[in-house]
Amino acid sequence: MNVLILHQNFPGQFRHIARHLVQRGHSVLGMGAKGSPGLKGVPALRYDIKVQAKPGHRYLGTITKAAQHGEVVAKALLELGRKGHPEPDVILAHPGWGEALYVKDVLPGARLVSLFEFYYHASGVDVGFDTGPEGSQPGFDLAATLASRNLLHLMNLERCDAGVSPTSWQRSLHPPTYLPKISVAHEGIDTTLMAPDPADRFTLPDGRVLAPGDPVLTYVARHLEPYRGFHVFMRALPEIQRRNPRAVTVIVGGDGVSYGRKPAEARNWREKLLAEVGGRLDLSRVVFTGQLPYAAYRSLLQVSAAHVYLTYPFVLSWSALEAMACGCLMVASNTPPVAEVMRQGENALLFDFFDLDGLAARVTEALTRPRDFTALRENARTTVVQGYGIEQGIARYMALLNGSQASLSDSPA
Repeated sequence: MNVLILHQNFPGQFRHIARHLVQRGHSVLGMGAKGSPGLKGVPALRYDIKVQAKPGHRYLGTITKAAQHGEVVAKALLELGRKGHPEPDVILAHPGWGEALYVKDVLPGARLVSLFEFYYHASGVDVGFDTGPEGSQPGFDLAATLASRNLLHLMNLERCDAGVSPTSWQRSLHPPTYLPKISVAHEGIDTTLMAPDPADRFTLPDGRVLAPGDPVLTYVARHLEPYRGFHVFMRALPEIQRRNPRAVTVIVGGDGVSYGRKPAEARNWREKLLAEVGGRLDLSRVVFTGQLPYAAYRSLLQVSAAHVYLTYPFVLSWSALEAMACGCLMVASNTPPVAEVMRQGENALLFDFFDLDGLAARVTEALTRPRDFTALRENARTTVVQGYGIEQGIARYMALLNGSQASLSDSPA
């Protein structure tokens, strides 16, 4: 079949299914914005989005930009048709920026399968979860903005033939009317690449070499920010160091903001938290790496003695599942959708998101009694291999592309 894969950052989450389709002899065309990385072996069309300077009413910024993105993609598809490019049988899209809004107007006969990661709520999910100064507090303007953002999601839900969410909890956030349309399928983790390796080593910038068995505490996020609990982790770190005087903490992540907002009184959250707690830290035992190349990131996970993962009730990070696949001893916040994947005493050590002492206690258990948690490490990897591997993801995605609504009973949860 002819497949169009549409993702602003192509291939994004669709890397594994794109490769599978090509290997099976299907015709695949990728589409992504200018600067998207692309995927070897998959031809890709890149479009250039020039967003208009004035989006209109402040509540409607997201939907206005989405319409502009959708227009650019639709007209690119029209041009492809004029050039004789065969029409796709199936379109697999990430519609979150608006690119998929009008594809059915151009290609009404194609089956449109869209990925739905998150549906906004003004309360009860991420907004209002953190009542401290780092969190976003509910209010009318925010509620109106989020309701308006959801116009994009509602249009995408209405126009697609089938939807998919990575976890059951993320699916559950969408309006009940559309839930029968959304299946659960994680895109898949490469559990062959991301696996334990007792021979691996990680070299710190100062030349120190870390190996499996060393007291290495790891924390990873795309960016160091409250949505991923960076402020909680940093505030617990002085006590963690006090209880574990040999531990080396390696923190991976950039200084930008993926979710939420920047701090008002500092250039980034790393500087803000270091100003707050740095005087109580032994900074010779804290290493900020920035964002790492993938091979180095994998090596770090493979030498980790305890891996801390926190998140607001929000989208589950790939890094959490990749750490589990590497056999990390997970010390994680007991928040959705973490609790869907990790279970206390079975494949992880869980704590309340805001419990600094609980976090310090769990990390100390992990660092001082590593042999007691061998089974948790093994179970963490088994959880991902059996429920979140590439093979499972491909099977569920192929069912959706072929027109079979994937059963929720087949989901990893």
